[in-house]
Amino acid sequence: MPYPARLRAAALTASAVTLSALMAGCGGGTQDSDENLPEQKLSWKDCPAPSEAEGGGAAPSPLPDGQEWQCATMKAPLDYDDPEGDTIDLALIRAESSGAADQRIGSLIFNFGGPGGSGVTTLPAFGQDYAKLNTRYDLVSFDPRGVGRSAPVECLDNKQLDAYFQQDATPDDAAERTELVDNTERFNAACEKNSKKVLPHVPTTDAARDMDLMRQVLGDDKLYYFGISYGTELGGVYAHLFPKKVGRAVFDAVVDPTQTPEQGSLGQAKGFQLALDNFAEDCVSKVEDCPIGDTADDVKSRIARLLKDLDRKPIPGIFPRQLTETAATGGIAQSLYSKDFWEYLTEGLEQAYDGDGQVLMALSDSLNGRNENGTYSNITAANVAINCADDKPRYDTAYVEGKLPQFRKASPLFGDFLAWSMLSCTDWAVAGAADHPDVSAPGAPPVLVIGNTGDPATPYEGAGRMAEALGKGVGVELTYKGQGHGAYDSKNKCVRDAVDGYLLDGKVPAAGTVCS
Repeated sequence: MPYPARLRAAALTASAVTLSALMAGCGGGTQDSDENLPEQKLSWKDCPAPSEAEGGGAAPSPLPDGQEWQCATMKAPLDYDDPEGDTIDLALIRAESSGAADQRIGSLIFNFGGPGGSGVTTLPAFGQDYAKLNTRYDLVSFDPRGVGRSAPVECLDNKQLDAYFQQDATPDDAAERTELVDNTERFNAACEKNSKKVLPHVPTTDAARDMDLMRQVLGDDKLYYFGISYGTELGGVYAHLFPKKVGRAVFDAVVDPTQTPEQGSLGQAKGFQLALDNFAEDCVSKVEDCPIGDTADDVKSRIARLLKDLDRKPIPGIFPRQLTETAATGGIAQSLYSKDFWEYLTEGLEQAYDGDGQVLMALSDSLNGRNENGTYSNITAANVAINCADDKPRYDTAYVEGKLPQFRKASPLFGDFLAWSMLSCTDWAVAGAADHPDVSAPGAPPVLVIGNTGDPATPYEGAGRMAEALGKGVGVELTYKGQGHGAYDSKNKCVRDAVDGYLLDGKVPAAGTVCS
């Protein structure tokens, strides 16, 4: 499939940087184990430019106070069932605490989501947003196993990915269904051929064990953690495996841990439809005329007609590629991750109605991890590999066809797109672990769980279910009445004060707190 089983994109961080550039016009192989891994010493050095798998670009710029970012690699077992066997290198990045030494708490580890997003590129892209937290913590992130510089999963090459993302992800007849299945099989076979040794060892449980090893190597008795999007699932799995090692943890843009992949995809169909509804209402409510429709229903009807027209006849995108129905749908989805992107969506739709698909394609490229120079990060390969290692269910075309009415009811625009994406793991080489992750964490300290009522990718209801699944006295839910994927980076003062107060001073907000 052109898209993973769930559009669990990273928390609009590195993607936002890539998009801004478009609109404007540290190793990972396996090695023999040769040391006591928890006792290893990290060699922190100036950070290199990101690798192609991490998304490319320049080395990270210093923080506003002039502090330079430092990078290192940490050895971890390839197979935790064989801890004396081969190891892999995990890429890490940090900014040391900017405050007084006697006020330092420890390292605050970030995971920004995906799965498949590079923390080594994402953290410095938005490190200034965490300046207050940096006064008492070293800010730390990493490329999880299978991602970026950390034994990256490799599937198709750049040219093949261009063709892969041009295919029709919402087949209308038997021939298109066959082509979609064939392309999925080719993608999955390429992953097995190029990454056979790594694929069995990228599930979230292994990434959680990596974080506990990281905690020890960084010298912390407890794990201090900030997880966003898929990072909340990773944090929940960590809390389940190591409840007594949790320090202070924040989950933002929360994945529902009780859902199967099918339920997650259906929930996303509803979430993206809600976000599209909110976008349309916002456009027509402005003082000036909405340039893409007279009413909210008119805005959505025109978008639906555009997609049907593109299904029949694509329009020029970013040369030499065409803007297809699939690419346009992906571009629209990407723009709904943040209210800051709504102006790009309006501009992109205006241009597409006039036969120019460049802006919507730039948005789609951002979703897919494509750079202007035609190279791709490995976010798609890693995303599929991690999801398929985690998720036990496997779906076939007959099953998806039977579910199409339910998905279309949830979202006339995104329903088919997300239903057919359930084929991603059908012929995957590695069996999935479970129907859904276990995040029960009896004995863990409070975990702050933040749900955003307008979140398209991780719908609001998931936060309450995560808080409940963590267990009584562990999950503490806070609601943010806002738009976009995540709450802390919305810069809402109420949310910021609650998170900063907890992470910096241990002040747990009252359960049920609402920020708007």
